[in-house]
Amino acid sequence: MKIAEKNAELKNPDAQNMKLNKKQCTEDKHEQTEQITEQIDDKRLKDFLELMDSGGVAAAGTESKQMMDLLAQEALRVTMELNSSYHTPEEIRVLMTRLTGKPIDPTFAMFPPFYTDCGKNITIGKNVFINSGCRFQDQGGIVIGDGALIGHGVTLATLNHGLEPEHRYDLYPQSIRIGKGAWIGANAVVLPGVGIGDYAVVAAGAVVSQDVAAGTVVGGIPARVIKRIPGGYEDEI
Repeated sequence: MKIAEKNAELKNPDAQNMKLNKKQCTEDKHEQTEQITEQIDDKRLKDFLELMDSGGVAAAGTESKQMMDLLAQEALRVTMELNSSYHTPEEIRVLMTRLTGKPIDPTFAMFPPFYTDCGKNITIGKNVFINSGCRFQDQGGIVIGDGALIGHGVTLATLNHGLEPEHRYDLYPQSIRIGKGAWIGANAVVLPGVGIGDYAVVAAGAVVSQDVAAGTVVGGIPARVIKRIPGGYEDEI
């Protein structure tokens, strides 16, 4: 069989060239991956995260924007591995540890696919469940408290573009914090700077632009309080 394939390649130069091109592409991809990894050293990452957590601007053409682009490429590589085939729960936790750069608790569970263009500013508590199709834009920081539930297709966005056209490519980070035991319903969108209080519920499809008090249910566009959950929860984030 191998001899026949070799003879076919010799008779068909295009097939041989395609094989060589595929091999070259694979080698180039590995080389590019190594170059990206080398550029994301601990100090650069630390400086970048400190800038993002302080609300600093990632202006176009700056070191912080370059770092953001490098982290995006690394995140795309890891999420492609995560989403392209079946993984056991243990393997998912290993991949999420690589993606976030932080230990993931054994009680964490997730149904892929999962998408992010950074990963390194996600912090996940214990007993957290993330359902399939979620999108985390975490450059500004995403903190998920113990026991939180994140429904199908939830988007957590921590970046704004500049409003003025001349600053449209500048990025302004604001963190999202989700309290313990909170439940974010399917296809909800949480915008930059929002805090979700402990045990709060965000209804499916809501767009949350303001803080949600502990023990309340919000829904709609924009999200507003629907009711309070009995139990004496404090109205604080």
